[in-house]
Amino acid sequence: MNNPVITCVTSTMSIRLKWSRSCFHLLFCCLVFSLPCQGQVIQLARFEVPLGKVESEYHQVVSLKEKGLLLYRRLLSKEGVQMEIIRLDTALQPVWKGYISLEQNIQVQQATLYQHNLFILLRHSVNATGNFQVLAINSDDGEYKIYKINNLIPFIPKEFVVTQAAFLIGGYFNYRPLVLHYGLTSGDTRVLPGFLNEPGELMQVKAYETGSVDIVVGAKNLERQKCLWIRNYDADGNLNKTIVLEPGPKKNLLFGQSVKMPGNEQVVAGVYGRFTDYSRGVFVSYVDPNGEYQINYYNFGDLQNFFSYMKAKRVKRIKERIERRKIKGKKIKFNYRFLVHSLVPYHDKYILLGEAFYPTYKYSSYVTGLGFYTPYRNDMIFDGYQYTHAVVIGFTKNGKLLWDNSFEINDIKSFHLEQFVKIHPEENRIVLLYLFQNVIRSKIIDGDKVLEGKTDEELKTQSKDSLIEIENTELAKLEYWYNKNFYVWGVQNVKNLSPQKADPRKVFFITKVTYP
Repeated sequence: MNNPVITCVTSTMSIRLKWSRSCFHLLFCCLVFSLPCQGQVIQLARFEVPLGKVESEYHQVVSLKEKGLLLYRRLLSKEGVQMEIIRLDTALQPVWKGYISLEQNIQVQQATLYQHNLFILLRHSVNATGNFQVLAINSDDGEYKIYKINNLIPFIPKEFVVTQAAFLIGGYFNYRPLVLHYGLTSGDTRVLPGFLNEPGELMQVKAYETGSVDIVVGAKNLERQKCLWIRNYDADGNLNKTIVLEPGPKKNLLFGQSVKMPGNEQVVAGVYGRFTDYSRGVFVSYVDPNGEYQINYYNFGDLQNFFSYMKAKRVKRIKERIERRKIKGKKIKFNYRFLVHSLVPYHDKYILLGEAFYPTYKYSSYVTGLGFYTPYRNDMIFDGYQYTHAVVIGFTKNGKLLWDNSFEINDIKSFHLEQFVKIHPEENRIVLLYLFQNVIRSKIIDGDKVLEGKTDEELKTQSKDSLIEIENTELAKLEYWYNKNFYVWGVQNVKNLSPQKADPRKVFFITKVTYP
């Protein structure tokens, strides 16, 4: 299929944001605590922005690592549609704030960081074409550019990656994955070769410092087995090579991610299954520079700590059943819904992080056309994804299993599949954290050893006279920041315990936390 004609117009408005240090309508407070016991999460600072009762959109937060944080949100004001940008330092102190005027009906699609600059992908909500805009903001001084990208393929973007030479926008057109390449120097826009041919699943768009890009797509081969196509492109979007990972008999590669080491060595890891709905285990494949590969499969029953989230008696029964099947020479079959979130280089090895979950349903009484409930019919409706545990697995670069560990998270239910557990590998330990109902849960491991079990740390406000209303927390996320620091951000309702200030207040907040 030939690529359609795509044109691009670039707008180079380098207008400095209006700086404002004294007119911040926000609150800031450094939290001071007594010396914590070993392993306890410490809350170092909190930043708040008071919100009105009705807010169209909340702030989103992007890490600048050691340079601080960038906050952005789309606003509807008397001046029209604007993008509000706030820069904070690592102590959560405001550095600058400004506004950028946008076109009407423009919506934020994706945002990413490249070389400490923020790139926001925008799209018209009422535009039937595939036109995009990219807002590029310099985090140092607030100067910005708006790139207008016009193309003839209407699709919803799922991936947005920035390199030194290009913007890459990935999505689907008629159930077929595609990746749009916009060259920053040439101004040319085109669909990368190798797409728009067959239905498939866009799993990863991975850019490297050299400017090259790996794109992983899952699709079925002629035998109707799900395989992984790994295509490598140079900085200009030219296809260098394609590697197809094909599973063994009666297997499907359900999901995979790729990462490269020095020397052009590549590791691909993910989950496999007999059928496409459930995973039987994880796979790891080492790909040499010539494209030769070997896939290692590890059934969930082969992992020592996969079932550790369960009660001890149940774990014992499962392991006894596994041993009986091994003695009889029978296959071990455990079917899980499992998301692989990251594949992280660790020393000369790799760490895979994934989370297990299952969909839940509830019954709702049927209402007749006359408006009466009837006890003779119940409709089953989706009630969210219940998470059970996170799994951390260590591999050699050749795909050999070294160890595995788990982290119980069965208190989380979500209507959207997303990553909850965050991982931070350090020299002699691995920190695992997640947030649930304003409580930070943590666990420290070293391989298959548990250095510190599950601990809890409740989020605090800036005053002892304030209390966070858990049931009215609208949004709360935990992200890795830099070194040993994380940040929690979201929207909370804070109740004032003082009689003089009885009305609760709604705030956008950021809390800086660390794990000593």
